[in-house]
Amino acid sequence: MAADEIEKTHVIDEPMNKVFDWSDDETVVRDALWDHYMEANNHNTDKTVVDMKPVIDMSDDDAKALAEKLLKK
Repeated sequence: MAADEIEKTHVIDEPMNKVFDWSDDETVVRDALWDHYMEANNHNTDKTVVDMKPVIDMSDDDAKALAEKLLKK
């Protein structure tokens, strides 16, 4: 795996409370987004996988912005 690909997923692999100053949740960003989509999709795993696919390919900045938009309360 190339170094740029490792960096690309860095934000989604960090705990929420380390990425966002507004969160005290220790859940990894990827898992928090998964949980959000599962709730939104009435716990349909297949639909959640489809929703999560673009997140995996996002830049750190885009993934962080999406997480903030969807998860900040």
